Amino acid sequence: MVKRSWWCAFLSVLLFVVGASSVRAVEYGEMVQKDGMWVFQSTEDPVLKLMRTKGLITNEEYFKAAAQTGKNWIEPADAVLNQRRELEWRRYLKTAMHLPDWLDLGIENRTRFESYDHPWRSTQVAGGGQTDSQLVLRSRLRVGLGNGPFRLLFEGQDARAYSNDDQGDFVNNTVVNEWDILQLFGSLTLDNVGGSRLRTDLHFGRMTLDFGNRRYVARNGFRNTTNAFDGVHWQIGEGKTWRVRAFLVEPVIRDQVKLDEQNANNVFWGTYVESQHFPWFNVNAFYFGLNDQQLQNKNLHRTYSTFGLRLFKSPAINELDYEFEGAVQTGHLGTGDHFAYNPNAEVGYTFNLPWTPRFLAQYTYASGTRTPGGSQDGNFDFLFGDRRFDLIPTGNFGPFFRSNISSPGWRLIVQPAQNWTAQVKQRFWYLAEARGVYAGGLLQDSTGGAGNYLGHDLEFRVQWAFSQNLDFDVGYDHWFKGSYFDRLPASADLPAGGNKDTDYFYLQMRVRV
Repeated sequence: MVKRSWWCAFLSVLLFVVGASSVRAVEYGEMVQKDGMWVFQSTEDPVLKLMRTKGLITNEEYFKAAAQTGKNWIEPADAVLNQRRELEWRRYLKTAMHLPDWLDLGIENRTRFESYDHPWRSTQVAGGGQTDSQLVLRSRLRVGLGNGPFRLLFEGQDARAYSNDDQGDFVNNTVVNEWDILQLFGSLTLDNVGGSRLRTDLHFGRMTLDFGNRRYVARNGFRNTTNAFDGVHWQIGEGKTWRVRAFLVEPVIRDQVKLDEQNANNVFWGTYVESQHFPWFNVNAFYFGLNDQQLQNKNLHRTYSTFGLRLFKSPAINELDYEFEGAVQTGHLGTGDHFAYNPNAEVGYTFNLPWTPRFLAQYTYASGTRTPGGSQDGNFDFLFGDRRFDLIPTGNFGPFFRSNISSPGWRLIVQPAQNWTAQVKQRFWYLAEARGVYAGGLLQDSTGGAGNYLGHDLEFRVQWAFSQNLDFDVGYDHWFKGSYFDRLPASADLPAGGNKDTDYFYLQMRVRV
């Protein structure tokens, strides 16, 4: 029986890779009449259909597995912690092994080739002028127990990089984090607390977190390694109408080879309130506190309070949508004062035309230090956020952070076919403070003589969701570097050729079973 189960699992993976087609999930029990017979209204999943035809699963197992999406999705323990699209897919492996409902099992692998030329980071002086290419792999294993009030979740992750051993190649703990525990926690969920129709959840252990649009706290998507936190998280809310979240955690310190650890001298906490009472005026308000005293250099100790507000309307055809998210930071960096801010704004419109085009105008500003070496630090700290979705691809590229930056831009998104998305984006990049540090390259001209124009980039991206379990992502970005790089003094340690334009390309595939 065990051998048969594992053989079924292997077969399902093989068939999935070579023969699955794009399908939509069916709802369990949702049927239509066709040719005088009642049949499921959605296209059959080819992998599940083949397993049923070969007698590897029963009809009942087939229908149950086909229905485990949408409203019939069985929530894992981290359902309210992270974006649902990162957790929900058809569990072929679980179905093939005939596992019960209370046991969840899922495996994910993402493989990406990426390459860029003309490095610009001061830390890559030895490799100046070279092309930096690498093959990065990120594999995850999820095991969940329970589908009632009490649930447990283990998620392991292995993040590796290959072909990046040349002198000057970019590699650090944002790229490599081998054989580690990404999540290990228990959860308690209570529905309709005291007859109030409210739901509350409590999580305790190691977990990943998404908040709002993920600018400040995120379970990393594009980056090869992932933020994790040890501690406690609590939420209460009424469906999708509103919820309040609170947490007290220690950020996990990633090590490329050893098991990750937390540090009691690095504490992160906060509250996050979400309201969707009005579809045209959704509101998020938040506070994040950070007390990071872990480094020996006391000048780098951070004690920050971040206060923020997000207002937005979701996109809809023939309607204007918008988002404004701003944050203000106060506190101390070392023995000096810290005050910084980060407004983000975008306005979009979705046209009722073929390919459903959506056009966006965007602007991001993140303050920098006006007087380097003074008693006031003004560099905005982006905490644990994501930047791929609105700024630029990260990986071994990622030349811009939400710190000392001013960037207007535009983006056009189209859907040429079902499950296909294509977009083109252009952003212009300036230092908010010419004398401050350019965080994306660790470069600085403290005199301000190099100016503040970092250039502009043009990005093309195509995504294809072949199915829930297989998707592809390909992108190209050309960064037209600005006059800042031509004017930097030699003391800035710009690598040879670092002032020349940079081309970045990636090709990515993700498989989930």
